[in-house]
Amino acid sequence: MPMKGSGPAADFREIDRSDSGVGWIAHPEETMERASHALVVDDDVWLVDPVDAEGLDDLLADLGTVAGVVVLLDRHERDAARLARRHGVSVHLPAWMNDLASGIDAPIEPCRTELADTGYRTRRILDTPFWKEAALYDGEGTLVVPEAVGTASYFTTDEERLGVHPMLRAFPPRRLRGLASDRVLCGHGAGVSSDANDALNGALRGARRRAPRLYARTAREFLPW
Repeated sequence: MPMKGSGPAADFREIDRSDSGVGWIAHPEETMERASHALVVDDDVWLVDPVDAEGLDDLLADLGTVAGVVVLLDRHERDAARLARRHGVSVHLPAWMNDLASGIDAPIEPCRTELADTGYRTRRILDTPFWKEAALYDGEGTLVVPEAVGTASYFTTDEERLGVHPMLRAFPPRRLRGLASDRVLCGHGAGVSSDANDALNGALRGARRRAPRLYARTAREFLPW
């Protein structure tokens, strides 16, 4: 099983369908489980950290009209520019991550505190020279986190439904605390839609304590011996 798929995805797996959108994992066979999301606000569709796939436009057409593309992590450009050009829309970046704009071949719109007039607000999760990440939060229970937490196998121990990124386990991001959520959508793996608040708080509280178990298991699974 490849860590990351390459080239155009010939297939995708649907995840996280609800009244407010749907997600998908292109290259369903890859270990990284790169997840993308379409958030629906009224009749507008907002694509978050999207990976393109054959048949994707048919999925999106059933939801409404694509109004924009959003990039929330400084290494999640993915297929944002391609999809923005195809749908004739802009790529929206958190204003403090605007240095990414030069690498995205599409019109850019800075996102300050709110994503257009969607009701989704941005929250700065990490801002270092090596890692810049924002989350989206609608205040009604939907939280979108592109990288700091996830459900892919290399994020979670056996007792976790949601886990902190392996590189953040020693110091889990405090800015995720206090965000009451009915569901957490992730950039890697399917989201959590039941008892999501408990899953998020438990992931943050237990991140450091459970780190050795996660590192030992992933070493067994991914390192050649």
